[in-house]
Amino acid sequence: MTTADSSYVSASDLADYAYCPRSYWYRYHPPPGGPSEDGMRRSEAGTQAHRRQLGGERRRAGHGGLYWVLAALGVLAAIGGVLWLR
Repeated sequence: MTTADSSYVSASDLADYAYCPRSYWYRYHPPPGGPSEDGMRRSEAGTQAHRRQLGGERRRAGHGGLYWVLAALGVLAAIGGVLWLR
C-alpha cells in the first residue's frame, strides 16, 4: 500500500495496519461514492469483532502471573512426587 508520500511510513500507519490491514487500505482507498449503508454496517461489525478479540487478549494478559504460579506449583509437585517415591 502507498500513502500520499510513499517515502516513509508513519507510526499511525503501522498501528492502523496492525489493528486491521483492511482499515489501513480503506484509509488510502475510500469508496468513490462515499460509505454505503451496508459498508457502515459491516464497519461496525468489524469494530465489534476487534473489540471482542482485544478484550479477550487483555483478559488473558491480566492472568499471566497466575499461569506462572500454577506452572511453578506443578513443577514443585512433580519434584516432590519424585523425591517422595525414592
